Amino acid sequence: MPGTVRQVLLGLAAAVCMTACAHTTAGTAVRSVPGIDDDSRSPIDVDTVLLEQSQLRAITGAGDDLTIVPSMDGKLPVDIDQLAKAAPPQCRWYFTESQTFGVDVEEFHKTTYQYPPGAALISQGAAAYRDPPTVRRAFDGLVGFIDDCGSTASGAVYVGDWTVSSDAVSTRTDGCGRDYRLKSVVLVEVTFCGFGDNVSDIVATNILAKVPG
Repeated sequence: MPGTVRQVLLGLAAAVCMTACAHTTAGTAVRSVPGIDDDSRSPIDVDTVLLEQSQLRAITGAGDDLTIVPSMDGKLPVDIDQLAKAAPPQCRWYFTESQTFGVDVEEFHKTTYQYPPGAALISQGAAAYRDPPTVRRAFDGLVGFIDDCGSTASGAVYVGDWTVSSDAVSTRTDGCGRDYRLKSVVLVEVTFCGFGDNVSDIVATNILAKVPG
């Protein structure tokens, strides 16, 4: 895949970081009903399944240089409206977490980390739902979004090569990607640019190991 595709993806990731840090791009934090963490009906607390920063530093090999991006450690799905509007309609979910995770989220937490020496980023996120059928609908909807985006002329930029199984879907472009995993009532997301594919897989596997069921 041409190097320009990776540059676009890294640029998009950087834009997301600047959006969160400087608040110069329109964004809407979307709360699901009855509210993230408020009277949650999920049997699993997502804060108990995400990895500690020390674990991510060890898995990535980045050590102390892996730090949380300021203002990108949140418990609400975020829609980056300006970037979504610039994408093809079929790919707008890429910047719209209210679409990615659906409207039935009971609990949510996502943190993005930066590794400046390697010009790399990685995030870990988890959404919890009230029961397995609900999280299954969210997962199936996400697979549909990826399929629709992949069929467009811009599909190579956003989803690239993607694979799907009954409980997992992965997208891979040039040096970037996303992994979504389903277990019990939890939908896990790991995104990365500048790290190896195996790093994302290890992070996702370790999160799933902490999900009961």
